[in-house]
This record gives sequence, C-alpha cells and structure tokens, in this order.
Amino acid sequence: MKNIALLALLFISLPARAQDMPDAQKPPKAPELTFHVVPDFFKIPSDMIMAEAVGVTINSKGHIFILNRGNHPILEFDQEGNFIGSFGEGSPLFRVPHSIRFDAHDNLWYVAAGDNLVVKFDPKRKVEQALGRREGDMGWVYMTHGIERAIPGPSSFYQPTDTVVGPDGDTYVTDGYGNSRVAKFTPEGNLIKYWGDRGTKPGQFNTPHNIVMDANQTLYVADRQNSRVQVFDTDGNFKQEWKVGALAWSLCITPGPNQVIFVGSVGRVYKYDLSGKLLGSFGKLGRLPGWFDSIHALACPDEKTLYLAEEFSYRFDKIVLQ
Repeated sequence: MKNIALLALLFISLPARAQDMPDAQKPPKAPELTFHVVPDFFKIPSDMIMAEAVGVTINSKGHIFILNRGNHPILEFDQEGNFIGSFGEGSPLFRVPHSIRFDAHDNLWYVAAGDNLVVKFDPKRKVEQALGRREGDMGWVYMTHGIERAIPGPSSFYQPTDTVVGPDGDTYVTDGYGNSRVAKFTPEGNLIKYWGDRGTKPGQFNTPHNIVMDANQTLYVADRQNSRVQVFDTDGNFKQEWKVGALAWSLCITPGPNQVIFVGSVGRVYKYDLSGKLLGSFGKLGRLPGWFDSIHALACPDEKTLYLAEEFSYRFDKIVLQ
C-alpha cells in the first residue's frame, strides 16, 4: 500500500513539475498558420488520370510542372493552373518517377528511383546528361555482366531520391533509399565525393529524401526516417540539425533575400528560417481536399504560396497562407 501511495503522489506532482519547467527547457510550440486550398487550381484534362503524386517544381516563367506515376508522367501548367502540355508518355525512363527540379538555367532534373538514374533535360526537353545507370528490367545486363560488375561503383546509385544544382554547376544527389548518402558531381557529370551512411548520428542518414540549397550555398537535407533536417556546406561538412519531430519527407526554399524553408511531412507542413527556428506549421491528416497525407514534394515561389504533391491521395494542391 505504501508503494501505491508513493506512485500516486508522484503522478499527482508531475503536472506541477512540468509547469515549473523553465521556458528554455520546454519544447518549442509552433504558431498555427492559417491557410486555404485553392479549389480545382490545376486544370488536369479529364482523360489524364493521376497516380501517385511525387513531384512539383516551377521554372523561370512561373510555369508549374507536376510529376506522377500514371500514364502521363509530367504535366505543365501556367501560373493560373491552365494545362499547357505533358511529356514522358511511353518512355522507359519514367517507370518509377521520384522527383523533378529546375536549375537556374531552366534545365529539368528528373530522378528515377527504381532505375537508379538521374536525367537532365535541357529547356527543349532533350536529354543532356544522365547520371547513374538504368537498371529496370534489363535482364541481359545481369546475365552478361553479373559477376564482373556485381558491386556498383560509387558513381552509381541505389534508389536516389532528389537533386539540387549549385551556381557553379555542381550537382548534389540524395542517394537515397539504399545508400543513405549525398553524392556530389561536377557539371560534366564526374563524381567528386560523397558523404553519409545509414545511422542516426550527425552526418548519417536514414533515407535522405530531399535536398535544397540557399543563396549562400548551404545545403539542407530532409533526413526522412530520422525526422530531421541536416545542414551541410558544399564539401559535406556538418553544420547543424533541426529536429522536426515528424517524418521529414520534402523541402522547398523560397527565393529572395529573406529565404525560408518549408518541410513537408505526413499531414502537416512546417516553416523554418535558415537558422532552424520553427516559424509555424499547418495541416491535418486526411485524404480529402483540404487535408493532407504524405507530402512527397512541395514548391514555394514565395512565402505565402505553396504547391503540394500528396503521394497517396494522387492529388496536387495550391495552398495560400494568410
């Protein structure tokens, strides 16, 4: 009976002890951001049925490109959401799409996770560069070179996830589901270096899923299964980490002098400044319009406008923050 009484006294005292905790030791609480979804923003043709919504990006004209795993992989829309065109239909390159990004020269970088491939399309949609080697169902490769090339070289990928290109043309690839690393390539496509392996320590990853770069060439990596964002310089030196407290699926960074980063998670989006201060969050879990599931990708042309790719809802949304 004495033990029971002591336990009861302990539980009664816990709330008071939590209230007495200094403010500096309390976990930060993000302000709730007010938002609304623009209804039916993307005028997707009725005969183009979306599948998993996995990518969204914006070119220099303000046109929005969305990526899905249906029969029409990439669709282009103007700033008002009017459909312009599509491409990628029937190509084996689009077997398992994962992400799309534009660089400063309007080249479109496409990541095919299942095929271990990163492809650069020029503004005319011609293939200009390919990193990695396409695997897919090329059985003859394994039959003829299975022993000779059993272990992929460092310049090959193991299910890559995302890319970002620096102002000097160097390309950074999060590689990804298998290798849990970041690989750095020259503009010519030669591997310079790579960093990271699977783990929870600073500089290690468990599914590095997205990557962005700020105006000072600092890299931010969504370390998804570790529920954090890790920050590096372009040589892979660790700078800091942000504990998101939820799976860090996706990243976007705004342009301009006062950049902010949005982190897409499951049912929720978090807003940070570049020091890692949490500025706010919004969203609720669900698969109907106005609700969000796993936010596989997002784009943010400014601090008040976001485009979300919600993978398992097969849906793309435009969000306006109040």
